[in-house]
Amino acid sequence: MLKVKKIREKSDEELLQFEHDLTEDFFKLRFQHATGQMENPTKLRQIRQDIARVKTVIRERQIGIDLSRKTVSEADKGNK
Repeated sequence: MLKVKKIREKSDEELLQFEHDLTEDFFKLRFQHATGQMENPTKLRQIRQDIARVKTVIRERQIGIDLSRKTVSEADKGNK
């Protein structure tokens, strides 16, 4: 499982490549799961969550949200 802090340290290009790699891994694991060859079924969930984390950071950068320096509660206070 990846930490969001480590994901945010990556560049945009690294994130896109990482997302691509995770998606490929997820496809391979789904195939293994369908054929009954999968040893650790929880790996599917971990990969899916990692993909979601990476996509979230990519989207945050696209719309200009910088949560790396603020906590969520601090960001909410500024919007009220």
